[in-house]
Amino acid sequence: LSQRPAEADDRAVPGHWEGDLILGQGSRSAVGTLVERSTRMTLLLHLPDGKSAEQVEAAMREAVSKLPSSLARTITWDQGAEMAKHAAFTTATGIPIYFCDPHSPWQRGSNENTNGLLRQYFPKGTDLSRWTAEDLEAVAHALNTRPRKTLGWRTPAEAFRDHLESLPQAGVASTG
Repeated sequence: LSQRPAEADDRAVPGHWEGDLILGQGSRSAVGTLVERSTRMTLLLHLPDGKSAEQVEAAMREAVSKLPSSLARTITWDQGAEMAKHAAFTTATGIPIYFCDPHSPWQRGSNENTNGLLRQYFPKGTDLSRWTAEDLEAVAHALNTRPRKTLGWRTPAEAFRDHLESLPQAGVASTG
């Protein structure tokens, strides 16, 4: 984590993400989470067939492929075997992955908070493989349109849209 760019630390520059898995019943199923640090925009990774490094890497690559490159600068992840393919992800996307120090999930505070909010939709002990990609999109939409005190009561979707509109390129698709 000490090698992550300093601009990611203060949340002033958008495009720095935090990621993790929320685990289902018996740790046999999972949903991946990516949370943008400055806007709290959330992307959920559909992992219906498991949480192997290959499956997580492919789901992450698909999720970030929809983002403009200026809003996909880095990802900070907790320690975990699901990230064994992080080098392949970085090679394919150009997005470096940084890892928290061992036993320091607080270093991904936005993601930890979001995972707590997600438990309202996905209670512990639930088989997460039963949720469809469309279900996950609906949950992400609900979180992304929920006003946040930390954003001055704006929603993550509004904050993210403001960043998208400030980008010099035209025709960027909205994710909110």
